[in-house]
Amino acid sequence: MRGLWILAVMAAGAGPAVAQNVQCPVAAQAKTTEAELAVLSRDYDKATSLYQADLAKTPNDPEATAGLVQVMLRQQKWSDAEALAEKGVAANPRSVVMLTALGEAQVRAGKPWDAWQTLKTANGIDLCYAREHLLFSQLAHINSLYATALKEARMAHMLDPHDPEIRSEWIWTLPAAERMKELEAYLASPTGDDPDDIRHMQQLLDFMKRSADTPHKACRLVSKADSTEIPFAYLMADAQRIKAFGLEVKLNGKTARLQIDTGAGGILISRSVAERAGLKAVSHTEMGGVGSKGYQAGYTAYADSIQIGGLEFQDCEVRVLDSRNVADEDGLIGMDVFSRFLVTLDYPMRKLGLGPLPPRPGEAETTPTLRSDQAESNPGGDTNESAASSADAGDKPAAQAATPVAHGPFDRYIAPEMKDWTAVYRVGHQLLLPVNMNKKVNKLFILDTGAWATSVAPDAAREVTKVNSAGDQMKVKGISGTVQQAYFADQITFYFAHLGQMVQMVPSFDIANVSKSTGMEVSGFIGASTIDLTTLKIDYRDGLIHFDYTANRGYVRSAGP
Repeated sequence: MRGLWILAVMAAGAGPAVAQNVQCPVAAQAKTTEAELAVLSRDYDKATSLYQADLAKTPNDPEATAGLVQVMLRQQKWSDAEALAEKGVAANPRSVVMLTALGEAQVRAGKPWDAWQTLKTANGIDLCYAREHLLFSQLAHINSLYATALKEARMAHMLDPHDPEIRSEWIWTLPAAERMKELEAYLASPTGDDPDDIRHMQQLLDFMKRSADTPHKACRLVSKADSTEIPFAYLMADAQRIKAFGLEVKLNGKTARLQIDTGAGGILISRSVAERAGLKAVSHTEMGGVGSKGYQAGYTAYADSIQIGGLEFQDCEVRVLDSRNVADEDGLIGMDVFSRFLVTLDYPMRKLGLGPLPPRPGEAETTPTLRSDQAESNPGGDTNESAASSADAGDKPAAQAATPVAHGPFDRYIAPEMKDWTAVYRVGHQLLLPVNMNKKVNKLFILDTGAWATSVAPDAAREVTKVNSAGDQMKVKGISGTVQQAYFADQITFYFAHLGQMVQMVPSFDIANVSKSTGMEVSGFIGASTIDLTTLKIDYRDGLIHFDYTANRGYVRSAGP
């Protein structure tokens, strides 16, 4: 039965979202159309034909056009989807259905700033369309507005509990026990999801069940200090050249040198390191990144003790790649493990600083701890339950809202001393910066201390300069193996976070798999050749970064991996 709810609906504005009391009907469970059934069974070609047939009968119909846009997005045809959505909005400028479809396409195209403006336009017309609130939740989440994201995901589900995409996001607003039950039911029904996503969600569910059967204490800081400075460990390319910087980390008392990598999430170690530390597998998982081999097998485990500098943490999750090494190293340590600290990567002085984050107004200071799990249930606030682990950055969509607890979630807080910091988008462990290239186009780049150089995707580079094959001059290797085809882009000047850097012969290679897992088009990585010249400060909690450039004090690493 359709109901009528008087809802405190959130509307997007220039500042924080504002609640408005609006009467909104709750969607009835309508009969699934033949096109929708084709989508749920992942027969996208059939769904496309059916939607096109509908549009041939009723040109510019918003529902059919939006349906076709969503099919294209599932096929990763984001450019075609955006073009179709723009055409649909031109024909129906006051259709909230079409505006929302355009916003969804703009997010996937890596233009969240445009999607926010589109959402504001839709909000000004009608606040009762469920997918409008789903889009709001996605945008709020990547902007570190976790309280807003939670409310919007629940609002979307309240307005239309039958939409599979809304349901998949709503699941992550639930407490752990309910989340497992709903996720199991979701996976038992046709959803139209990508097979990789289905497999990763199943792996996540398996991990959650195993963790519930053999519960662990939450990862916690047991040493007295809540701040420290830790010298970088030098990871050498050869006897003379530094390849990367890392940290000496003791896992159950056994030392490993883990590369500092903001492009990675959590603690990822090789099988040999895990065996040396006596770590036992909890559940199987997969990991992926740069490279042509796709997802690589691995497993999750718990370390009784993790020592990093003067800090010791106990009962913390790590991920293990089922390989003798991780990109030729013992492993990687993503700086998101310190997301409850204020992180300072001081490259000129070769050290990591960890300290307390500024407390929010009225909030008591809390003792920070290690965040080593990959499905952080509540990045915007404290949590009383350990979050389940995910297999990869792509396992957990950007719009997954934080688990409600007594002390959170919270929206982004910009402390007075951080007023000149740069707000970035956060998708899981990834920090994405808006970057302008040659003062021509704006693109999203991942902040990646583990990348040996700033790099750009070929298609993005071709918008501003020429691109040529690198031949045998360069090899690019990541967790997923070696990139098959590498290029060099001619001169590009990158502008971001109040900085500008001109780079000649920019490494260029395909990163479509990274974009797919992130859920937004990524055009490259801001890597070591840029970051090494700065002191980088990161507030993961609020999605804020700050670069201090120190002229003539950066160390030039080797020219390649």
